[in-house]
Amino acid sequence: MATSVHRQRPFVPVPHSDHSFDAVIIGAGAAGLFCAAQAGQRGLKVLLIDHADKVAEKIRISGGGRCNFTNRDLDPAAPHKYFVGQNPQFCRSALSRYTPGDFIALLQKHGIAFHEKHKGQLFADRSAEDIIAMLLAECAAGGVERWQPCNVKKITFLAPSPGFDCPGSYQIDTARGLVQARSLVIATGGLSIPKIGATDFGYRLAEQFGVPLVERRPGLVPLTFDGDAWQPYAQLAGLALPVRISTGSKKAHMAFDEDLLFTHRGLSGPGVLQISSYWQEGTPVAINLAPGVPLAEALPRAKARSRKLIANELATLVPSRLADTWAQRDTEWQRPVNEASDKALARLAEQLARWELTPTGTEGYRKAEVTLGGVDTRALSQQTMESRSQPGLYFIGEVVDVTGWLGGYNFQWAWSSAYACAQALPAAVA
Repeated sequence: MATSVHRQRPFVPVPHSDHSFDAVIIGAGAAGLFCAAQAGQRGLKVLLIDHADKVAEKIRISGGGRCNFTNRDLDPAAPHKYFVGQNPQFCRSALSRYTPGDFIALLQKHGIAFHEKHKGQLFADRSAEDIIAMLLAECAAGGVERWQPCNVKKITFLAPSPGFDCPGSYQIDTARGLVQARSLVIATGGLSIPKIGATDFGYRLAEQFGVPLVERRPGLVPLTFDGDAWQPYAQLAGLALPVRISTGSKKAHMAFDEDLLFTHRGLSGPGVLQISSYWQEGTPVAINLAPGVPLAEALPRAKARSRKLIANELATLVPSRLADTWAQRDTEWQRPVNEASDKALARLAEQLARWELTPTGTEGYRKAEVTLGGVDTRALSQQTMESRSQPGLYFIGEVVDVTGWLGGYNFQWAWSSAYACAQALPAAVA
């Protein structure tokens, strides 16, 4: 979706027409749909544009098709606990003005049943389609016009003419013709999951208007390891178990108590996805494969009473597939437990409690749930999401350098940033 930017043309205010809008919102995902609905219900004339055939594909596939739409435990006053970026505090204002409770109330208004899975994660009882239908109904209530699929070819900023006490405007050249709007909202998301339509449109548009960006990389993504080194563990593919996984040191240290999933190429599961947003290339992750299990005491006790192989005794404490694979790592562990030395058993317990390994990379954007980085928050107003340097240009949702934890936090950022923007959008000068 190629765009270009021109600033030289003067803007002359005109009354509303079929091609003139108060706001044009590009991107019909969670943030774009909600912003359009809120702005439309304020009485603004809104056009929502998206290049994809279907709206809100990320909502549709999220949460196993039930959409983890928010997190009840989110504390708007402490966003640094749940969000990653150069300045997680940036999202405090928006999160405080539109909270998880507010979105829950909207679902209840529409009669959508939901449940809490764990750790505050809320899911629709029936289907993510209910969330999408709700957002479309809210857009309809606001009289939002939708063009989809519709590509954007070029965006031109029409600067104010001398003598006119008014802001500039945007001319958007689309596959369905030219439109003009006082405000332009970019809600085009990130680079994750390109097969459902993700593009770099928002980042390119930011660059063309001189809005700075933070380096992007995949977030909430499986980690991969060197093929040869990983071969002994590839046989564990499909095994899931609760772990404590951590990375970094001192102030950069982060840890999660979540499930881990072995894959043929590396590690996945909620714990790995969470830690991937904090992991830095070339650094290790440490995994306790048996959190809460007193291995250092249990193995010596087994030695005193059992003649079973170490792997068999270990299988009473951790999954049997893991026990068998782990015992193959050292010849000292391939014998009856009563014949093992105390040092060998201590080493076994220690290595299971702290398995340290360095990923070679990630599965990339094709399997990432979000994009880390994006539009630099220092370039935006935290109250309105408007660019500080480019009047009338707004960025909301995933395209901004705000990335939440797994568990509904990213959707809440979409709702909150969209709401903040929608409340700030002005009517066009008539």
